Amino acid sequence: MVTSTVELRNVVGTEVALGWAGGHTVVVDRPEGKAGGKGLGFNGAQLLGLAIGGCYCNDLRYAAHEMGVVLGEIEVTVTVTLDGVPLLATGVELAVRCETTDGSDARLVVDRAWQVCTVANSLRLGIPVNIVSRA
Repeated sequence: MVTSTVELRNVVGTEVALGWAGGHTVVVDRPEGKAGGKGLGFNGAQLLGLAIGGCYCNDLRYAAHEMGVVLGEIEVTVTVTLDGVPLLATGVELAVRCETTDGSDARLVVDRAWQVCTVANSLRLGIPVNIVSRA
């Protein structure tokens, strides 16, 4: 089993959170004017889209490497649809453009990456999410 842990803390004097894992950071905020948000960072829906799309981009590289395919340009656009009260993600669409530089069929890489995409598969299959209060 592998684990991955991220940390988040509020930034004193603001209403944003700073998240990090290792030496990498991200600012999390609400849109300007929403619950004190200043639009200084990504909101939850954007982070969800980035998690899915970022994982998929990595898996394109993993799949290409596994298949011995050399990739050129990659473009991934993720659209997260939200609805309801409370607001929930009700769908996600990835638009993918992937080129190879060695004449291989990019569709095979695109399909293989989708089969092994950790975040997308986790969401499709459903994962338990629990909160443990330390207050």
